[in-house]
Formats: sequence, C-alpha cells, structure tokens
Amino acid sequence: MIIAIASGKGGTGKTMVATSLALAIGDGAQLVDCDVEEPNDHIFLRPTIEHREAVTIPVPDVNERRCTFCGLCADVCAFNAIAVLKDRVLVFPELCHGCGACCYLCPEGAITEREREVGVVEVGRAGAVDFVAGSLNLGEAMATPVIREVKRHIDRRKTVIVDVAPGTSCPVVEAVRGSDLCLLVTEPTPFGLNDLDLAVQMVRKLNVPHAVVINRAGIAGDMVEDYCSREGIPVLLHIPFSASIARLYSTGVALVEGMPEWGPLFNKLLEDVRDQAEREYSGRRAS
Repeated sequence: MIIAIASGKGGTGKTMVATSLALAIGDGAQLVDCDVEEPNDHIFLRPTIEHREAVTIPVPDVNERRCTFCGLCADVCAFNAIAVLKDRVLVFPELCHGCGACCYLCPEGAITEREREVGVVEVGRAGAVDFVAGSLNLGEAMATPVIREVKRHIDRRKTVIVDVAPGTSCPVVEAVRGSDLCLLVTEPTPFGLNDLDLAVQMVRKLNVPHAVVINRAGIAGDMVEDYCSREGIPVLLHIPFSASIARLYSTGVALVEGMPEWGPLFNKLLEDVRDQAEREYSGRRAS
C-alpha cells in the first residue's frame, strides 16, 4: 500500500506524521522522501545510506557545423530551452525538460543528447525501515525528474509512506499520483483551512482517496472539522497543540520515539487508512 502524506501549506507537521507512521510500522515499512527540494526525513530517522545514484535528464547538444539554423528546434520546444540566432544556437539546459523533440525533428541530424545531472537519490535503512530520499541539486528548477526516480525505488510489497512537498505544485502532483490514499495534514487556522481546500481539490482531480490529520488541534475553533464534515472527508487523527511535541520536533526526535505512547495511535491510524482506502475503492467498484 502507498500512503502519501501531503499538506496544502508548509509547517503543518507533515514530516512529523510521515516519520512517526513509518517508525510505528517498523519492519515492512518504506519511507520515501519526495520533498526533494528540502528533504529532512533523514534528520528524524538517521538512516544508514547504502547506495547513491545521480539523477540525470537528456539535454540537447547542437553541432553547429551541421546546423542550417532553420529554427525548427526552437519552434518545437515548448519550454523555450533553445533559441536560434542567425549563426548560433543557444541552449538553456535549466529550462530543458528532456522531451527529445528537438533531437528527433532536426532535419539535419545536428542535435544529439547529453546527460545533465539534476539531483541524487539515496537508498538505505533506518533500523527496520527501508529509506529512500531524493535531493534536487542547488539552483535546479525542476524537481519532477528527481521525484520520478525516487518513486522508481518504491517497493509495493511494503507499506510505503511517501513524504510529499508542501503545496499543490507540479512536484506535489507527481509525488501523490498513484497513491492508494493521501493523508492531508493541516492545522485549525484560516490559512490551514484555505490551503487544505486547495489540496483537497488537487487530490480529487487525481482521483486519489484522501483523509485528514489535524495537527495542533485546539489552537482555534472547529473550522477544519466543519469543513471536513461538509465535504465528507474523514478526520483520522488529532495531534494536540503541545510544547512537548514541538520541543521533540525541534531537536530532531520523532514523535513515536520521544513519546512512545503515540505508537499505538499511529498503528491505529494505519488501520484506519487501510479501512478508508478499502471503502473508497469498494464504493468505486460498486458504482
């Protein structure tokens, strides 16, 4: 089973939920950190990295001795990664998505491809938990190639926890896509509710079953509870606003390690997630 842990905004406790859920499961769990622009699951799990591999994308390499400067490559590039001047071709590798259209369509065969490194994937273990994380190279604009490579290491024989970047951007969509259920972590504030609604719209577009975890419960009213009730979204866990929990998080200690009494609650969360996913898919099969 693949469980994505996402949030409409940053700072809601998404990583706390992802790491604690993985540690509560223990043997048979795989934690996949797809927040490649700012991965931090390793801080809480302290994994032993056994393997590293570069993530590359193909970018055009123009042989100007064969090029007639016809401009077709620039015309077909949807990302403006190539500009053709009178006697020169400019390539902007940071804009290239590696689609290969320019190379395929060049009438003179003047364009080949070379690999450009955009990030790295690390694979290892943290105790009984399998660990995979991606990291986007500094200055790179596109996270999705790294996320795709991280997800290639998903082991469907395990219970996979995918820690997703905050927001609803393309990297989030890529990380959530294909999950059996998405847990949306939010907080009971106006900002939390606004961004939760955006995240709900996203997972509905992706047709991914979803449920909510409310962190810092009790700091405001029932606005998130009321929203979830109206939208028919189950709330599976409440984590109270607590200085002790915040202190653990700030020192890089996972919740279930610093407060072992939370272990059974996260195991119950896993059971509820499985039940919710089964109900969702049973309902879809019936309809």
